[in-house]
Amino acid sequence: MKINFYILVLLSLVVMGFYNRAAPQSDPFVKVNGLQFTVNGHPYYFLGTNVWYGANLGALTEGSNRDRLVRELDLLKELGISNLRVLGASEGNTQHNTVNPAIQPELGIVDEKVLIGLDFLLSEMAERGMYAVIYLNNYWVWSGGMSQYVAWLENEKVPNPFLPPFDWGRFMDYSARFYTHEGANRAYQDYIGQLISRKNTVNGMIYRDDPAIMAWQLANEPRPGQGESGKENYAVFSRWVDQTAGFIKSLDTNHLVSTGNEGTAGCIGSADIFKEIHTYNHIDYMTFHLWLLNWRWFDPQKAEETYPEAEEKALAYIDEHIGYAMEIGKPIVIEEFGIPRDLHSYSPEASTVYRDKYFNVVFERIYDDASNGGPLVGSNFWAWGGFGKARDPKEAVWKKGDEFTGDPPQEPQGRNSIFAGDSTTLFILSKYGHLMTGL
Repeated sequence: MKINFYILVLLSLVVMGFYNRAAPQSDPFVKVNGLQFTVNGHPYYFLGTNVWYGANLGALTEGSNRDRLVRELDLLKELGISNLRVLGASEGNTQHNTVNPAIQPELGIVDEKVLIGLDFLLSEMAERGMYAVIYLNNYWVWSGGMSQYVAWLENEKVPNPFLPPFDWGRFMDYSARFYTHEGANRAYQDYIGQLISRKNTVNGMIYRDDPAIMAWQLANEPRPGQGESGKENYAVFSRWVDQTAGFIKSLDTNHLVSTGNEGTAGCIGSADIFKEIHTYNHIDYMTFHLWLLNWRWFDPQKAEETYPEAEEKALAYIDEHIGYAMEIGKPIVIEEFGIPRDLHSYSPEASTVYRDKYFNVVFERIYDDASNGGPLVGSNFWAWGGFGKARDPKEAVWKKGDEFTGDPPQEPQGRNSIFAGDSTTLFILSKYGHLMTGL
């Protein structure tokens, strides 16, 4: 009897230990568990979108519209869209095609009226059970970003690629100077520290303690550069990713950190670079983007001829990055993809036959991988235009005071925006939004 008693006790302890390990752990923050995201111990899959202008819409400045922001969030929630990728940093007001007003109009000076807009956005998202991915810099000119930091510290003009005599090559090399510029990175980290420790003026929540924030992102589409100069910059870029992610983690252990990188297209075509920057311990999950038009795979003016091959390339690119995620052993999110309206029209009245076809194919691929336990666990399509509208769809140029759409100021307004009136596209979003949530 004595031996049986001890055996029973031992078995009880083993069983109790098993159930303790198996039971979901309560944690309101989005976490990574193997190839999955979890919230409160349960899997978190999502169909999300990019609403980069969320802070500006909620701000106390020109161009803001809180009533519209609330309506946008309500509609997104209804569609099953639970994750928003938003701009958390914008710099300078001197470029004609950058976000205006900016969060940091001058070096080290923050416009509190714009940051209050981010407070409002996060508070409203929390009430709806939505999560934000906040990017903290930008490789491209449209929000200031890396090039603006370098220009400030060097007392130079940003070589805006939309203005002569500059071009994209010169701009990209200039932006990549940021990675080795100590002063620019100090200013950037000063801002990061200020934001992470910020107290939300709406709900009183310190940002680092706010579960409505899923992740901090180093930047929008950080690249080592372009061409041969980019290859030479590879080691510097990789080191910057590791060090910056570590800096963020030293200030905030609650939230995930991601790169915001485009995949091999943002790593000079190198799978080795892409994989390396995502192996670092402080990078919690992987990201990639997919652009049929920008990468010249698809011509909307010749849609019937170019779409089939473009779709094949898109699916191959997705599968390629799923493979990298399996190799690294981390979840992966396709956080930017979009396509213009038919015939490349910017008018909200134009049809969306090819966009709908493309979105259906991509979302189906994501859902198939997620539902089979794969690493592709979420998406943020580009971009949500909602109830916004361009001032002139034919001119399609954004000017200060215009309504915000999903297209940033450097791009034609209406090019990739999904508007609230796009009923056929919204049907697809709702279908897959609820399917992903159901997982």
